[in-house]
Amino acid sequence: MKLRNRDDVTEYERKNLFYLLAISALYTLGLSMSNIFVNIFLWKQSHNIELLAVYNISIYFTQLIIFVIAGKWVKRFDRVIILRVGIILISLFFIGLLSLGSHASSFYVLLGAILGAGYGFYLLAFNVLTFEVTEPHTRDYFNSTMGTLQSIAWMIGPLFAGYLITVLTGFKGYLTIFFLSFLLFLLAVITSIFLERRRTSGQYIIRRAMQEWKENPNWNRMINAHFLQGFRDGVFLFAVGLWVFMITDREMTIGIYNFIYAGGSLLVYQLLNRWLKPSKRKRFIFIGSVALYIAVIWIIYANTAVDLYIYGMMIGLSFPLFFAPFMSISYDVIGQARNARDYRVEYVVFKEIILNFGRVISLVLFWLGLQYFHEIQWLRYSLLLFGLGYLFVMLQIRKIE
Repeated sequence: MKLRNRDDVTEYERKNLFYLLAISALYTLGLSMSNIFVNIFLWKQSHNIELLAVYNISIYFTQLIIFVIAGKWVKRFDRVIILRVGIILISLFFIGLLSLGSHASSFYVLLGAILGAGYGFYLLAFNVLTFEVTEPHTRDYFNSTMGTLQSIAWMIGPLFAGYLITVLTGFKGYLTIFFLSFLLFLLAVITSIFLERRRTSGQYIIRRAMQEWKENPNWNRMINAHFLQGFRDGVFLFAVGLWVFMITDREMTIGIYNFIYAGGSLLVYQLLNRWLKPSKRKRFIFIGSVALYIAVIWIIYANTAVDLYIYGMMIGLSFPLFFAPFMSISYDVIGQARNARDYRVEYVVFKEIILNFGRVISLVLFWLGLQYFHEIQWLRYSLLLFGLGYLFVMLQIRKIE
């Protein structure tokens, strides 16, 4: 049901939900046009998977550090300002990447740190704002609608970017998509002006969330689930895109692959907008996690573009079934935690610290594996190993009451 037809949602809530969704859409479109090709850009310069692993470690390690040190800033300052800082840092990353050009692979750790800092500030503020703007009766709508908008962005962005890189010579394609991404990030910052300024009072006490982890079984299981989520995503967020390029050696294939993936996600998010209810969340998570691992088994044997497109459709149809209800449960568990109103920032920060810790651990293990196995062989092994993460997430979620 659309928000304007619901009596339990005020005009004030509708406005803030709209602007937060608009910011998410602009941010995702800007990122989808550029970020998916950064790993490929560095790979074409270095042909070194170890370099890519360390680059991604630097992203998530810096992101983790930002959450540790900047959590108190979110409680002390306006969250919308923190959101803008994150978007500006991400814009600077792409400007730096473009300026360095063919020398970018020599500065991969620095570039990863800048991008990680941008992610950290943006996601820290966005997640706190999401918790504040949504309520239990609007979270399924918000997550499903956000997923729909993100799917549209991932359909348009990579396909358009892949086309530009293919038809424009030299770095002209990269220059164009980086500039367009910068404009979209600028629009996201402008849109944030219309969000209500939000501050919280009180002292920042991260120990409150850590203590709740020990004493609250539901929060304990949710935190374990976020670690396992990160354990899977750390490797998958870069390895799958690289695998697609290594098989076909064409940027346009990545664009088509993402178009198919996002198209499948768009369809499912539309259905979830109607079907997803709190009572059905765990059932959808079970179906999604099992289907996603079946897709992993498919891709490790993929050797043609058609195989990759089939994989894209498989995960496009499966991922929303897992992610939308998972995030709704996560925010509900936070909302039910002790003194959630006073310590909501601490709960969100602790969740993100654990998520990124899981990502760093998986990438470090991936890097270690490269020391003992052939690159292609280890890529296959790692997808099978780290792909188990969502199945273990599902087992944790099933225990939450």
